[in-house]
Amino acid sequence: QVQLVESGGGLVQAGGSLRLSCAASGSTFSIILMGWYRQAPGNQRELVATIFSGGSTNYADSVKGRFTISRDNAKNTVYLQMNSLKPEDTAVYYCNVRYGLSQAWGQGTQVTVSS
Repeated sequence: QVQLVESGGGLVQAGGSLRLSCAASGSTFSIILMGWYRQAPGNQRELVATIFSGGSTNYADSVKGRFTISRDNAKNTVYLQMNSLKPEDTAVYYCNVRYGLSQAWGQGTQVTVSS
């Protein structure tokens, strides 16, 4: 089992920045992929960014060039640096970890971008 604790959400003006963190504990040795998803009211949960244990990354087109995902394997923590935030980035952001044949989700952290 892997447990996740997220932090770093909040309220920011358009054009501002936020950094999300997600710390994993438990069976972290089996983690393959770490990532971030988001869900806005009335919308489905969507992929934001992922990062494999080797460091390769993938981003949604809507955040390319503005968001950066990174991970600290020693701390079992994944980060999402969000720059040039837009009102349409407003959502609950969820950390996701794939390990073995299973996955775990964080509790979610609210990001609100005001215009």
